[in-house]
Amino acid sequence: MPKMKTKKSAAKRLRVRASGSVKRGQAFKRHILTKKTTKNKRQLRGAVTVHETNMASVRAMMPYA
Repeated sequence: MPKMKTKKSAAKRLRVRASGSVKRGQAFKRHILTKKTTKNKRQLRGAVTVHETNMASVRAMMPYA
């Protein structure tokens, strides 16, 4: 039986914490920032946790994480 492969794009974007939750970066903070409000850009800082409804697909993409 061959090993399962990790999706390398997911491995570069996601990190598994010690508690088992998955950390991800925020979207919508890369470009076209002039039309976004300061409050919006401030709230997009930092990392957030992947929602539990998406955890099944994340586990499938990263089977050994």
